[in-house]
Amino acid sequence: MLKSKMFKRLLTACFGLFLLAGMSLALTLNGAGATFPYPIYSKWIYEYNKETGVQINYQSIGSGGGISQFTAGTVDFGASDAPMTNSEIAKVGGNVLHVPTVMGAVAISYNLPGVSELKLDADVLADIFLGKIKKWNDATIVALNPGVKLPEDDILVAHRSDGSGTTSIFSSYLAKVSSDWASQVGAGKALSWPAGVGGKGNEGVTGIIKVNKGAIGYIELSYAMSNNLPVIALKNRAGKFVKPTIASTSSAAAGAMKKMPADFRVDITNAAGVNSYPISGLTWILVQKQQRNAEKGKVLVDFLTWSLTTGQKFAEPLLYAPLPDSLQAKVLAAVKSVNY
Repeated sequence: MLKSKMFKRLLTACFGLFLLAGMSLALTLNGAGATFPYPIYSKWIYEYNKETGVQINYQSIGSGGGISQFTAGTVDFGASDAPMTNSEIAKVGGNVLHVPTVMGAVAISYNLPGVSELKLDADVLADIFLGKIKKWNDATIVALNPGVKLPEDDILVAHRSDGSGTTSIFSSYLAKVSSDWASQVGAGKALSWPAGVGGKGNEGVTGIIKVNKGAIGYIELSYAMSNNLPVIALKNRAGKFVKPTIASTSSAAAGAMKKMPADFRVDITNAAGVNSYPISGLTWILVQKQQRNAEKGKVLVDFLTWSLTTGQKFAEPLLYAPLPDSLQAKVLAAVKSVNY
């Protein structure tokens, strides 16, 4: 009888431990936001799950949607290529940490069969997206591309239809370099577009470019490369035509690193430097500094720490620029300040 009672107690204890382990294994983090970093976030989530068993669901819905869901408290973390404004931060209590994860380039991609190399400067790019330049053989484009046989095709501008950090990076650049763009359109995550058709997410804009001859649009570099779309060399501040690459993105960030604010909200478009690609940007994960759920908070901090260390090795193969060591150390220190 005594042995039977001891066995039952032992069985009950083991069952309790099993339930606790199951709860830990079943823990799921939910995030939503930017499509710009979706390829690398997907890779991180897959690799982190292999190591820890933690499930992370990430909805690639655009930076605007990510900020909205983060503000509403329906996700454990948000993601955006445009930092939250002071008023947006105030709506969630003012206790938000912007965690830079990687840097990327917003490529200008196009669909012109037979034209594999193309150059544009800031004024011509702005005029195309303003709808002022309507044909690919416009004199201003021809002048920048001597020897290139440009067709008489109509230009179809492809832009984002949703609230987008990629749009914020792109429009911030144009607002800096074009007075017409600054006065007529401006910068932001969602714009009143003067020309073109909209697609949802980087995926949507990529799809428009792929299936429409004569299309031009702005997408994160990895989307262009994975879909075999050509990218335009843009004239930078130094007067050099530069294509989007990991090296040219890192060059654009180098100057900004010296003036990095304590909250990591910085714009690196139209950066100085001979080799800098002018439409480059950071992307951020948004977290509450004071976590409401201790178990989720602990796992979120661990995931962020993993992403900023082990996860950085996956950046370059996916065409993102990893964080410089000096910035990485500062961001890791900030992540440690999250309370759970």
